[in-house]
Amino acid sequence: MYDVIVVGARCAGSPTAMLLARQGRRVLLLDSADFPSDTMSTHHVHRPGLELLREWGLLDRLLDTGCPPVTRIVYQVEGVRLEGGVLPSEGISATYAPRRRVLDQLLVEAAVEAGAEFRPRSRVTGLLWDGDRVVGVRHRSADGGTEEVRARLVVGADGMRSTVARRAGAVMETEDPTLNCAYYTYWEGVTGDLELYHRSSRFVGAMPTHDGAALVVCYFPQEQYDEVRRDSLAFYLESVRTTAPELWERMSGSRRTERLWGTGAQLNFFREPYGEGWALIGDAGHHKDSMTGTGISDALEQADLLARLVGPHLRDDAKLGSALEEFAVERRRLLDPRYAVTLESARLSQAYERMEELRWISQDPDSTNLFLAIALWMVRQEDLPEWMRERTDGGGEHR
Repeated sequence: MYDVIVVGARCAGSPTAMLLARQGRRVLLLDSADFPSDTMSTHHVHRPGLELLREWGLLDRLLDTGCPPVTRIVYQVEGVRLEGGVLPSEGISATYAPRRRVLDQLLVEAAVEAGAEFRPRSRVTGLLWDGDRVVGVRHRSADGGTEEVRARLVVGADGMRSTVARRAGAVMETEDPTLNCAYYTYWEGVTGDLELYHRSSRFVGAMPTHDGAALVVCYFPQEQYDEVRRDSLAFYLESVRTTAPELWERMSGSRRTERLWGTGAQLNFFREPYGEGWALIGDAGHHKDSMTGTGISDALEQADLLARLVGPHLRDDAKLGSALEEFAVERRRLLDPRYAVTLESARLSQAYERMEELRWISQDPDSTNLFLAIALWMVRQEDLPEWMRERTDGGGEHR
């Protein structure tokens, strides 16, 4: 009998297992994959995620893996260009984009060090029920055998197509149309900055990651997905050439290090996040277009929130239910604003009023740094220097 079974061991599941194990809970962590391994991801860890990694004692470990610091940002929309630095805040003066095979392995190791039991290559095939309450899982282990294990709470951190969500009957709370498809790969040393380029119906992003390579990603409107995927590499290269010419020049003299990865399933939704004996975090409970790149930080923050709220009450059903209800409320408070901004950004259109604002901002270095800091979640409103707080309203909008 475990206190918690966490299904999924990536950037939502492993931190949850780690934090609950640090509270003295008996935790089983399952994942169908072997580790270390990659998964589709935009890599960027925003400031809230970096702060949590530091709080958990893991940020220095990540830096020790050779993940390059990014201290400068380039954001270009049509002919308007903004360049600025990453604002230091709470001792963090850079941002990072780790490969998932590195970050996820680090998080798994931290969970095991905390006392969680980890079983890779273990695929959950069903949930165990006692009346209307989930009381465990059935899984197929690495040796091919089937086992049933029980717990007071089953946490699904098993991705957008979550088995736990499906088996628990979690309903959609919010669902919006898919807006973009995305393709990315890696290029040797083409950038040391975070670079974002937006032109017409195309968006290109680039950021350095492990092994001296840079992630370069292209976004296309979802209605073009069937056309793009027929020759995705040609569309990808042409998009970089026409949307980000200066990046294209550097790529032309570089080497592509891996195959092209892509997806047309950037779903936008919130699922019901809990029920009797179960909860959902990370992409299992909420997913959105990757254009704003907040997925990793979202997952880390949800793990922290869930562990803080439910950890002390796992052996009291009434208090556990109240804690899960509070988790649901706080999850929406945290993620609703990001969801709205992401859907707006992912429509790949810039209104004339927005362009005029960007032109004005680009003429003033202080305004540029302020815009980049808030728009890219590099710093929280309350952490801004006083002169910057005076130039924004309470909601983080520019005056």
